[in-house]
Amino acid sequence: MASGYDAYVDKTDEIIVSVDLGGTNVRAALVDASGELLNVSKRSVSLEAATPEIVPDIIKEISAGSDVSSAVIGLPGLINYTTQEMVNPPNLPERWVSYLTKQWLEEQSGLSVQLANDADLAAVGEAYFGGGKGLSDIIFVTISTGVGGGVVLGGKLVHGKLSANDMGHITVDYQAAIAGKRYTPELLGSGTGLAATAASLGLAEETEALAALVRSGDPQAVKVWNEGLQAVAAGIASVAWIYAPELIVIGGGVGLNADITHPVIADFLKNFGPEQAGLHIPLAAASLGDDAGLVGGAAWHKAFA
Repeated sequence: MASGYDAYVDKTDEIIVSVDLGGTNVRAALVDASGELLNVSKRSVSLEAATPEIVPDIIKEISAGSDVSSAVIGLPGLINYTTQEMVNPPNLPERWVSYLTKQWLEEQSGLSVQLANDADLAAVGEAYFGGGKGLSDIIFVTISTGVGGGVVLGGKLVHGKLSANDMGHITVDYQAAIAGKRYTPELLGSGTGLAATAASLGLAEETEALAALVRSGDPQAVKVWNEGLQAVAAGIASVAWIYAPELIVIGGGVGLNADITHPVIADFLKNFGPEQAGLHIPLAAASLGDDAGLVGGAAWHKAFA
C-alpha cells in the first residue's frame, strides 16, 4: 500500500498556470504534474492601479498558445477558502479586495481559478516537491521579511473556512505584549524584527551583513540573532506540539542561513518542543526558494480538500 507522498501523487500530465502575487512583483508559470516549471513570467506590480488587472493579464500571457484550463493563484493575506475571496491584503491596496475573487479572476482570465494563501501554497510545494518530499506530515516555515508557514498532514493542507497556521503572529512573550512591546515570532525574529534590534545597537541591519557578523563571532550580533531566532523557534515549537510533524522545513531569506539558524531552532525544540515527549523532529532546508509557491500549484488540487 502506498504511503507518504507517493499516496498522493497524481500521475496525469495536466499542466496548469500557477501565480504568486506580492506587493512588489507578480510571477506566473506553467507547471506540470511533476512540479516542473515549464515557463515563467515576472512583472512589476503597480499598487496605484485601480484594479489588480495585472493578474489576469499575466495569466493570459503565460497561457497563450497552450490548452491549459485552470490556474492556482497565491495571494498574501487571509483567504476565505469557502467563498474563494481575499479577506485582508497586508501588502496590497484595500480597493483590490473586491476584485481578488474567484468570480472576477475567472471572468477576466478565461480559466478556472482557485485562490490560495501564498504561504499555504509554498508549504504544498515544499511538501510535495521540495524539502519535505517523500513524507506525509510536515510543517513549513518561512523566515524572511515576515514569518509565516503552512502545515501539511497526510498529504493534505491543514485549513478551515479560512487559511490557517499563521505562526508568525503567535504570542511568544505575553508580558511584552501587555507592555506594548514586540511579542511575536515575526516582530522579534523576522528579517524586519532582527533589523530593528540590530539598529538599536548600531549593528548592520541587512540580513546578509548581520549574518556575516554572527559568523565572525561578534558577541552583540550573535545575541541579537540567537534571541530573535529563539522567538521564532518558540512559535515553531508551539505548532509542533499541536501537529507532531515528521519534519520541519525552514525557508526564507533569514531561514536559509541554515548554519546559524537551524542550531538555534533545533536546540529550542530539544529543550521545549515535542522531544520532551520522545518525538524528535528533524529540520530541513527548503529547496525550492522563491519558486515554492509556483511549484505548489502543481499539487494544490491534491493537497487541498
